[in-house]
Amino acid sequence: MAEANDELCLLIQVESRTALENLDAILEVDGIDGVFIGPADLSASLGYPDDAGHPDVQRVIEQSIRRIRAAGKAAGFLAVDPAMRKNVLPGGQLCRRRGGYHAVYPGAGPPAGDV
Repeated sequence: MAEANDELCLLIQVESRTALENLDAILEVDGIDGVFIGPADLSASLGYPDDAGHPDVQRVIEQSIRRIRAAGKAAGFLAVDPAMRKNVLPGGQLCRRRGGYHAVYPGAGPPAGDV
C-alpha cells in the first residue's frame, strides 16, 4: 500500500474565493501533488460570472499559480480564454484547453486555437 501511495499523483481543484483564501493551508496538506484552478466557477465566486478572462480573475489566477509553485506543487488551470493562454500559461505546468462537456457533446464547439 505504501508503494501505491508513493506512485499516485493527487491533484485537487480550487474554484472559489474561499478556497483561495485557504490556499496556503491547502498547500500544506501532505500528499497533494498539484492544484488545478477552475476559472469559470472562480470568476463567478469573485463576482465576474461568465467572465474568466476578466483582468481581476486572471490576476488572481496568476498570483495563485505563483503561490502553488512556490510551495513546490504543480499548478494548472483550464485555459478556455485566449488571453489566459497567452498571459497565464507560462506560469502553469498543467493546462487543459477544453472542459469535459466537449467529450460528451462533440458539437459543443471547436478546440481552442494555438496554446
